[in-house]
Amino acid sequence: MNHTPDLGAVQRAEPADVARRIRDRRSRLGLTEQELAYQAAMAPQYLRHLLKVGPAFDPAAFVRIAVALGTTWPVLLEGRADAPPGQTDAGARPVLFHLTEPECWELMGSRGIGRIALNAEPGPAVYPVNYAVDSRTVVYRTAPRAAAPADESPVSFQVDHIDDRGSRGWSVLVVGRARHVEDLDEQQRLSRLPGTTPWAGGDRPLWIRIHPDEITGRRIGRE
Repeated sequence: MNHTPDLGAVQRAEPADVARRIRDRRSRLGLTEQELAYQAAMAPQYLRHLLKVGPAFDPAAFVRIAVALGTTWPVLLEGRADAPPGQTDAGARPVLFHLTEPECWELMGSRGIGRIALNAEPGPAVYPVNYAVDSRTVVYRTAPRAAAPADESPVSFQVDHIDDRGSRGWSVLVVGRARHVEDLDEQQRLSRLPGTTPWAGGDRPLWIRIHPDEITGRRIGRE
């Protein structure tokens, strides 16, 4: 029976070994890096960053990678112990389903917790933020030197819910441009929306609005 590795297994996993298994599996399936990133609902540069830092950085992202590669989370993490002759794998593997844009917005709801990915050195920086949805845009509040993209800069924003024990869940990726909200009346209006008070606390006066160019989603489940 397939099982979910515990936290210790995640922490023990060698990033180089996991990256090698991913590259080998991708090669056998004939997938390009861009195709794998698309199937796993992430930007290619974020995929490359994950292969460097390993599963402990973002376990949910590696669950999506495993499903996109048609394998399981434990096999990706720890390698496969081949079954004796005449035995087959137990249990059905999860399947990745594409979501429509309306389904993506429905899953995001009116507020929640997501991750904003910003360009940085030596690799993309990812910050958790609590957000609100306002007229088909994503808004959140932050400090100028925290999860703060430059005005008009390209960003990606991700929201997901993964049940790795049940091999099911969903993920939504928003790709677009970040704009600073500087109008004081608009800031006051946004501050009254549920979910816009930063959980991290402190002085976070900068409002960011993400205008989507593309929104895509995947659902992990059983056929």
